[in-house]
Amino acid sequence: KITAVTGAANPVTGPYFNFSTPEPTGIVAIAAPDDPLLGLVSVLAPAIATGNTTIVIASEPAPLPAITLAEVLATSDLPGGVVNILTGHRTELTPWLASHMDVNAIDLTGVPHEDIRDLEDTAAENLKRVHRPTTTDWTDDPGTARMTAFLETKTVWHPVGV
Repeated sequence: KITAVTGAANPVTGPYFNFSTPEPTGIVAIAAPDDPLLGLVSVLAPAIATGNTTIVIASEPAPLPAITLAEVLATSDLPGGVVNILTGHRTELTPWLASHMDVNAIDLTGVPHEDIRDLEDTAAENLKRVHRPTTTDWTDDPGTARMTAFLETKTVWHPVGV
């Protein structure tokens, strides 16, 4: 349904039909917030619901809910490799993910505010989408912003008539 919300048939002058459709960005690295389960699911679900593959750094002070979720996902219908959960120190793992050439986007929700700027600069060196945290109140209406943050728009031109 996200295609119906974010896609469009674009009006153009000339004998062309033009439409835009959203596509997954690819591999999304996510620094999960310290809210062990609700925060984790709130940042993970939008990325995989739009077709992306994820690498998630679990909450540093409370990684157990993330590990339990990994066991649940391993026995679910989710294809293997869609959700990859890492445990460890965020300060050690996030610079590697921000600079890695195979990571297409990074969600900095769980990163301390003082580290965000450095990680944005690192991610910019290899043209990566960066999602900055806007709210950490997981009970608010999420809207579609977190889902559309990890989508790219493909526009197709097709000749009409003749």
